[in-house]
Amino acid sequence: MSDWPNGVAAPARRALAAAGVTGLEDLTGWREEDLAQLHGMGPKALAALKGALAEKGLTLREP
Repeated sequence: MSDWPNGVAAPARRALAAAGVTGLEDLTGWREEDLAQLHGMGPKALAALKGALAEKGLTLREP
């Protein structure tokens, strides 16, 4: 299992796992709007994920 950044609580981690997302690199194929629809994914988790992606030079898919 991947180490998610601080701010990604257990409900969001479970939502990501259920969607087949195992690491930050997997998120590059996702749009922010789609991630926000996952049950358990809140604004704090989304912000933490976007920040972690930016640190690695990665982004979410554009709409």
